[in-house]
Amino acid sequence: MKKAIFTLAAALTISAIFAFDWPQNEILSDSFYSYFAQLRGGTIGTSLVFSESREVKAADDGRMLAVISEHDEDELFESTLGNAAILAHKDSLITVYANLDAENLPSLYSMTDLKSGTSFGTTGTSSWQQGQGCLEFQVLDTKNRTYVNPRILMPRIGKELQLSIKDVTAISKKGVSYDLGTVKTMPSGIYQLYREKQDIAMPYKTTVFINGVVSESLSYDTLSESNGRICVSGKKNYDVSVMYPNEEQQFLGEVTLTKGKNSIMVVASDILGKEKQITYTVEVR
Repeated sequence: MKKAIFTLAAALTISAIFAFDWPQNEILSDSFYSYFAQLRGGTIGTSLVFSESREVKAADDGRMLAVISEHDEDELFESTLGNAAILAHKDSLITVYANLDAENLPSLYSMTDLKSGTSFGTTGTSSWQQGQGCLEFQVLDTKNRTYVNPRILMPRIGKELQLSIKDVTAISKKGVSYDLGTVKTMPSGIYQLYREKQDIAMPYKTTVFINGVVSESLSYDTLSESNGRICVSGKKNYDVSVMYPNEEQQFLGEVTLTKGKNSIMVVASDILGKEKQITYTVEVR
């Protein structure tokens, strides 16, 4: 059963918000099960998935917008959320607390105005999440119609997972792949660059420089939707077929290589600004 408590218009009359508390007890920044914008189930993930089953709490003051059970079919929120609580906050932001234990739902239906830290009980195994049932936390910006990386709004605890830039390849419009670590010459043209996708670590931003000039920069602070598909925004909107063409590669950007010597520098940075970079030099015919 689902109980929608407030309309979206009414919920978004709350004034501006600047930051969220943790929706669970704090964990180290390198301890999440899955990070925002990672490949998940054939699409680009819009949530932050925690790694432990613990008490779930409202991340900020807000109003309960809806409570969803795993057996509902809701037009606004995907059924893969399972049991979920949805709160409206200031600045047109909405938070979604998915994969809640079904035993907690009856107490949620009577909630209206909530304070930060209000308990929603513990997590269960109601969503399509694989493995142990853990909190799936999502933030939506209804004004800009984007999904927001929850980590830019939450305090950060501990070190980030170490980033790596390995096996960078350039793929031509004809589908020819060039390993930048070994190739010395390439034809001129437009290429899509990929790095080896890490199993868990996820950069906050990647930038590709050609001869010292930024050619493409991808920031994972927000995700948009285009033609029904989740996209990362750069020079274009890139959906999952471009961002993750397979389980091994992650898109870095689209570049144009002109005749002569070309310096290709790839920089990956985490949310704290720590960078990893690598530079390749190729002769373009």
